[in-house]
Amino acid sequence: MRKPPFAIRLQHGFGAVAAIVVLVILAAISAAVIRLSTSEQGSIVQQLQAARALQAAQAGIEWGLFKALRSGSCSSTTLDLSADLGMHVSVSCSSAAYNEGLDSSGAVQVVHVYTIDAVACNSSACPDATMAVTPNYVERRRQVSATDQ
Repeated sequence: MRKPPFAIRLQHGFGAVAAIVVLVILAAISAAVIRLSTSEQGSIVQQLQAARALQAAQAGIEWGLFKALRSGSCSSTTLDLSADLGMHVSVSCSSAAYNEGLDSSGAVQVVHVYTIDAVACNSSACPDATMAVTPNYVERRRQVSATDQ
């Protein structure tokens, strides 16, 4: 049997084109999910490092307060907490003496005000301006003032 010349021919191969389109879409979705999970893991690591730096700075503040209030003098130092937290802490202390009037016996009351500044970072020296431009650098600063009265 012969087909008429104006008859519409049925096209074949549409299923193969649809399968390729579906595979390309699935590959794009998979790449987006992998990229998102990778960036999320990096964000979690950065948040963990920031929490460690904050705790290291707080430890530096407590150490500086202990030394200042216990001995009555200020000293600056660097704490190496790299074994526990992977952080170094630069602790600096300054003090000022103020006359606060007279006590009940007529003697001058002197009050010392101590200012403790602690900078914690995941570098060997804090603060580190050269490492600050890198994506893995974390730094936290805490400052407190206290009196001996």
